Amino acid sequence: MTRPALSAVAELLKPITWFPPMWAFGCGVVASGLPAGERWQVVLLGVLLAGPLVCATSQAVNDWFDRHVDAINEPQRPIPSGRMPGHWGLYIAVVWTVLSLLVATALGPWGFAAAALGLLLAWAYSAPPLRLKANGWWGNSACALCYEGLAWVTGAAVMAGGAMPDLRSLLLAGLYSAGAHGIMTLNDFKSVDGDRRMGIASLPVQLGIARAGRVACWVMAVPQVVVVALLAHWGAPAHAALVGMLLGAQLMLMSRLLDDPRARAPWYNGTGITLYVLGMLVSAFALRALGGDLT
Repeated sequence: MTRPALSAVAELLKPITWFPPMWAFGCGVVASGLPAGERWQVVLLGVLLAGPLVCATSQAVNDWFDRHVDAINEPQRPIPSGRMPGHWGLYIAVVWTVLSLLVATALGPWGFAAAALGLLLAWAYSAPPLRLKANGWWGNSACALCYEGLAWVTGAAVMAGGAMPDLRSLLLAGLYSAGAHGIMTLNDFKSVDGDRRMGIASLPVQLGIARAGRVACWVMAVPQVVVVALLAHWGAPAHAALVGMLLGAQLMLMSRLLDDPRARAPWYNGTGITLYVLGMLVSAFALRALGGDLT
């Protein structure tokens, strides 16, 4: 049996996509208010699980079940290009799923449950019969939850030995997950042609390019407005002001994005989304300054 090159395996697992859940996990660690130095092994293991394992699994699963769509949108990808022969894409997805669950056992019941939920959503997103990505509202929600909220809450919980984060941390995790739905929409612009031909109702397909761009911007911006209000209400005005400044910069960038959403989505991912995730970290430090997120 022909085996794929290690470079093709690495490309299948898309390391560039690992950053968001790893960052969100780190934000949860910060928000916990607990010293990471005392539990550095847990932090390291959690970051490994969030990115190179669970997120990488989701990429392998998606590439396998999207191989026909990728043949139109991204024919250079490992599977449609033939560099990942036979069923190797599926085999890697299954092996990475099992490996992720095994590693997750070291994070205790909460870490294992979070990893299991993330993996379940990863398969549900791409694989039939659910194939949540067939509808942009559902598919983007699943991705946003895994990439931001679930990783944040897991980071906070494992630092506390499995204790549930308090309402403040849960609210921030939920708000940044909601905003990430818009980020997922931006990622769909690159695959509009193949999605239309293969019957995938992403938001750019459902709403059209211009309208989907406006919806994505609103979805990213409104939760951050709520974050600013909450931080100010909780007694962290400096952090609230900084998140507000980051949001203001995003709004200026959004005006340029909306001139041509399809062409400028990659540019915005490197600029506006950077400001978005910096706001997440500022919010996490706000909770830390307020005394952490434990009850």
